[in-house]
Amino acid sequence: MANQEDDFKKVISHAKEYGYVVQSSEIYDGLSAVYDYAQNGAELKKNIRDYWWRAMVQLHENIVGIDAAIFMHPTTWKASGHVDAFNDPLIDNKDSKKRYRADVLIEDFAAKLEAKAEKEIAKAAKRFGDAFDREQFVSTNLRVLKYREQADEVLTRMARSLESEDLADVKALIEELEIACPISGSRNWTDVKQFNLMFGTRLGATADSSMEVYLRPETAQGIFVNFLNVQKSGRMKIPFGIAQVGKAFRNEIVARQFIFRMREFEQMEMQFFIRPGEQKKWYEYWKDARMKWHLSLGMGESEYRFHDHEKLAHYADAAADIEFRFPFGFKELEGIHSRTDFDLANHEKYSGKKLQYFDPELGEHYVPYVVETSIGLDRMFLAVFSNSLREETLEDGTTRTVLRLPAVLAPVKAAVLPLVKKDGLPELAHEIIEELRWEFMVQYDEKDAIGRRYRRQDAAGTPFCITVDHQTLEDRTVTLRYRDSMEQKRVPINSLSGEIHREVDVKEWLKKASV
Repeated sequence: MANQEDDFKKVISHAKEYGYVVQSSEIYDGLSAVYDYAQNGAELKKNIRDYWWRAMVQLHENIVGIDAAIFMHPTTWKASGHVDAFNDPLIDNKDSKKRYRADVLIEDFAAKLEAKAEKEIAKAAKRFGDAFDREQFVSTNLRVLKYREQADEVLTRMARSLESEDLADVKALIEELEIACPISGSRNWTDVKQFNLMFGTRLGATADSSMEVYLRPETAQGIFVNFLNVQKSGRMKIPFGIAQVGKAFRNEIVARQFIFRMREFEQMEMQFFIRPGEQKKWYEYWKDARMKWHLSLGMGESEYRFHDHEKLAHYADAAADIEFRFPFGFKELEGIHSRTDFDLANHEKYSGKKLQYFDPELGEHYVPYVVETSIGLDRMFLAVFSNSLREETLEDGTTRTVLRLPAVLAPVKAAVLPLVKKDGLPELAHEIIEELRWEFMVQYDEKDAIGRRYRRQDAAGTPFCITVDHQTLEDRTVTLRYRDSMEQKRVPINSLSGEIHREVDVKEWLKKASV
């Protein structure tokens, strides 16, 4: 666990040093669990958002996008169940006076058991080398089976207790597992209580005429209340989807793990409207499609896994998470949920307006069912960033820090470097920049020796370095250096655009998701 913590600290430190993520209002000592995206972070975030939007909206004839307001009529949240049921189980430690989410304490306990199992597997893999059969070892090793069985039992019991709102049993489980406060080591706990996560505020000019409204805790409801507007104006036929990217807000009890769990965050969601009875088919379809999208980025199949929910939300009849191996273990990255007709039926009931679809093939009206895909943009950012950060030992024994971002997402695609700051090389470098910036984010860098500049761009995640030298003046060729392989080759200036396109073209990357 200590090693994981060290790795995570390096991620946070690197994100700040290279202009990706910084603490919000840092000059005033910051605001807990609120972060700002700096110059490189804003670009990476935009590129992830665009990569999702293209895959979800541009490449699907039957999916369109909207941008709904953050403020919504307060009855929206009554209809959605958030006013009554959007709670987290809260527990306080009497000695440290610190507040925790009870379910997170239990999940962390289960994660430690999983980490012990992984340690046994890693030891065996080292011992047996190439002859190691992971699948056979995992299914037969008694220690691994015991750790995993215990973790499953703990999570299953917690899910049942939360589902039945048996908060006394959640506390009993924490006590039975002898879970201690991470700060004080004390096991002196209060009872578990429910805590509503919505931020409330007032809308109106005076106290008398104002109404209580909420900062939306999710973006999905903006899609549901616009179902008919989009369906009619777009003449959409079922099945069809509505996608949205936007901010959401949750007053988290314990916001932690950098940008993994924040109070202000961004979601990329798509609600897919279908005939009742077809939810299983579309649920499986979207599980498969979304995993392919993730794998298209080339971060490694072993970094992802599906986790089927034991505890289903009040609106769902099936739910699974795509989990990613973050520096602190496997955690939820994206949710795929079969939401039935809960949302539209409830909005119909509370608004008194019909939210139905006339199916010409069946000749009948019905409230559509919904399959949702929901991914946190900030979590996706953290997944990409943390997975890409490497310390590498080179052939000559030196080391380099490299941010191996998928080239399609990298904030800056190429840095143009004049070998020296004279002889007309900076002017020629700027000419190249002027030509390339119509298509790519590019950067000029002339400070320090060329080797140090290469290292700086490696650490910043730039896929290409273009070096302008004296030979460039003679034959208009430059040295093109690849970040990942460090390979260098001479390329004519007029071929640079094509070379960069080959590596960063969205079409080529997304094609992998459709295979």
